[in-house]
Amino acid sequence: MNSKMIPFAVINPDAPPESLEAKQPNVDNGAEIYGKDGYFSPELMAQEWDKVWTQSWLIAGVSADLQKFGDYFLFRIRNESIILTKTQEGVEAFYNVCPHRGARLLTKERGNKKVFVCPFHSWSFRNSGELRTITDEETFQDAVICHRPGLTPVACEEHAGIIFISMADNPPPLKEAIGLPDSYLANYQIDQMRVVRHVRSEWGSNWKVGVEAFYESYHLHAVHPETRGVMGDLNVQYDCYPNGASRMIVPLGQPSPRQADQTTVNEGLQYMLQEAGVDPAGFEGTAADVRVAIQQAKRARSDRLGLGYERFTDGQLSDSWATGIFPNVQIGCHPEAIFLMRFLPHDTDPERFWYDTMTLMFPVNDPNFCPPAWMGLPEGTDVTGNVRPDTETFLFGEDPSLGLVLSQDAELMPSVQEGMRSKAFKGQIWGEQEQRLRHFHVELERRLND
Repeated sequence: MNSKMIPFAVINPDAPPESLEAKQPNVDNGAEIYGKDGYFSPELMAQEWDKVWTQSWLIAGVSADLQKFGDYFLFRIRNESIILTKTQEGVEAFYNVCPHRGARLLTKERGNKKVFVCPFHSWSFRNSGELRTITDEETFQDAVICHRPGLTPVACEEHAGIIFISMADNPPPLKEAIGLPDSYLANYQIDQMRVVRHVRSEWGSNWKVGVEAFYESYHLHAVHPETRGVMGDLNVQYDCYPNGASRMIVPLGQPSPRQADQTTVNEGLQYMLQEAGVDPAGFEGTAADVRVAIQQAKRARSDRLGLGYERFTDGQLSDSWATGIFPNVQIGCHPEAIFLMRFLPHDTDPERFWYDTMTLMFPVNDPNFCPPAWMGLPEGTDVTGNVRPDTETFLFGEDPSLGLVLSQDAELMPSVQEGMRSKAFKGQIWGEQEQRLRHFHVELERRLND
């Protein structure tokens, strides 16, 4: 190992091994430079579909969207549409296909239906997937319909308020596939949160370019210079888990070590104090004291409102636990809110992807209780969780109003995609600040070559 390498941070050196905050053992993923064809090739796009997308557990949505019997929503990935529905037995999933002639049963993204009626010939199915009626059944030979064709099920499981599906014939156990410790996501009580914004926007690159941009903090100082005053981008703890899962703990409420001024409580730090319920005008500490002040203020708020923050470490109250689940997820985990990102392959174009984001918040009656500003909620967004907002969809080139930080990422992606096509570019060269990218690609290559 290079002796000049920056020693990477351990957020809490005193964390016991069983703590979710504990630094994980380093993983040796080698030093290979992978080829670039997977970012452009329709053939490799098809291989990823066959070996990755249809064989993995994928996040289809959240439990908060299926609260009552009959509630449903659709999960679409490429040419597949899948119905997620709350039955009498629990949450189940089915291909959104009528077995009669292949018509889509449902076209509205979400709603409440206990019976699904095909719009083509009015065959009907209970939301448990069971065939209910065949129109003019007497005109069919018994041999054709004696098997009582119902809806084709899809493997479906809930975990920590998140709904996963797998199109594999025999998927591995979900908890094993996720790769994270059992209580990692459950600790955030996502099942009690509510969706306050859902945006699906088309971005100008391959889906892997999107994943890679969000799996490292190395680019923050260059692409997001506004973060230098409030994010410790060189103080990040990186952890790799089994099956391609990973995380980075990014300290918030402190200046980047790249900043010359490590003392002044700048405007960004003042805003973070205010978010936590601290009056910045009366704050007497320096920039070095802000992160701890945020942690203390949030504990006091929890005690006042009964939020149960004793389940969190101090670092979880202030920092961003950016958590990746293979193949296509990053979750920005915070006590107040989570930002669930899915990088979904385009239907036909390997140089486009769908960036699907959900902001989920606890419904707390406190005027200062809000998600971190980086999540980019537009001013005036209803954060009560009383009404589930419609999904906002934006095509490439349209402004999805995701906030400054995410807009900067969206603007950069097409340039990266185009540059990777150059004859001069041979493949990505990853440093240890990009170890999550290497971990992701090791798992991707394993799946593709399995």
